[in-house]
Amino acid sequence: MTTSPHATSPRANSASAPPHLAIVLFSLAMGGFAIGTTEFASMSLLPFFAADLGINEPSAGHAISAYALGVVLGAPLIAVLGARFARRTQLLALMAVFALGNALTALAPGFGWMIAARFLSGLPHGAYFGIAALVAASLVPQHRRSQAIGQVMLGLTSATIIGVPLANLIGQAVGWRASFGLVSLLALITVLLYALFAPRDQGGQSDPRRELAALRSGRVWITLAIGAIGFGGMFAVYTYLATTLIEVTKVSPAVIPFFLAVFGIGATLGNLFVPRFADRALMPTAGVILLFAAVALLVFPLAAGNPWLLAADVFAIGASVSLGAVLQTRLMDVAGDAQALAAALNHSAFNTANALGPFLGGLAIREGLGWTSTGPLGAALALLGFLIWIIAAREAGAAPVEDTSSDAALLKHAPARPAPPLAPDGRSRSDAVRAPVA
Repeated sequence: MTTSPHATSPRANSASAPPHLAIVLFSLAMGGFAIGTTEFASMSLLPFFAADLGINEPSAGHAISAYALGVVLGAPLIAVLGARFARRTQLLALMAVFALGNALTALAPGFGWMIAARFLSGLPHGAYFGIAALVAASLVPQHRRSQAIGQVMLGLTSATIIGVPLANLIGQAVGWRASFGLVSLLALITVLLYALFAPRDQGGQSDPRRELAALRSGRVWITLAIGAIGFGGMFAVYTYLATTLIEVTKVSPAVIPFFLAVFGIGATLGNLFVPRFADRALMPTAGVILLFAAVALLVFPLAAGNPWLLAADVFAIGASVSLGAVLQTRLMDVAGDAQALAAALNHSAFNTANALGPFLGGLAIREGLGWTSTGPLGAALALLGFLIWIIAAREAGAAPVEDTSSDAALLKHAPARPAPPLAPDGRSRSDAVRAPVA
């Protein structure tokens, strides 16, 4: 498979060499930590804000869907409108809006206001992760792209270990509003970190029309469809996990953070180790994850009656989150010059699943199928995602990805020789070290 050089050496991002790669990746991951905390904590807090606002829990799930809808709409819109701006500027602005949205959620006087605030909070989500993934991939050699993106996504998954249980504990002890206030504070800390450590780059070198070219690619759409459908099962189970633990497993609400942390540990370990396989066999890894998720989701009703079996199954479901980093790399391979939009659209797909899963899960519960019905429903979604993956895998095998840009044509006929990793401005790291940074 031949990948686009724009996936790893962004001409649109003429950045100076970062002071230290680890610091930059940590700053990017910190934003993911704040986003992961609000995205997953809102699901675990659903029983509490539903009771406080006087609505039933399936209806309260609309707040989850409103956030997801904000991501779905905001990711492509912001990616296109922000194409001419420096990536550093975009990331700072996106996290500032994210902080505002969560502050308004904490202050919402009613459910209607909360829906609006959750929608606003979701708008920056996809664009942030898309741009952060491109920045991370640009700082490492091509064969380490999935690992670098996985490290950024560790912010999101580690939030499910630390941020979400902490937010749940605060929600039970102080109130759910304090949990969203905590997320707003985390977002402001991220703004500070990125202002201090993010590599500076020049804007104006990308083009909205070039970004929109991604929408003409069938490979982009089929990759997005895998995530939009295949991820829905995980969200169907996770959204109603807290209530399932109380109503079916019969555990105390105080134990809920433990199960949330178990899910987060599975997601974090998945993002640590699975991308290593994806860097060797990208599409096969995605297929295996989907089948693994289907099995784990199908087991969910059988394990729900035993806390220890359920903990093991929740761990397995969490590990399937690694599909996000794998599909992100695939999009970089098939998007050509439209890197920012394709990267952002991955999170639109992810949150299409976030809207679809809770919606279908809520329908199943309202129809009297029980809280554990989200498991078989989720398995069906994962298997449907696998069927879409089969189509994508066949297409990828029949027609390897080619980059038709002028740069790729020149590279194709150039003599093969190893090249040093690129600094964010496209120069070799050795040149970047010798040149003074303004």
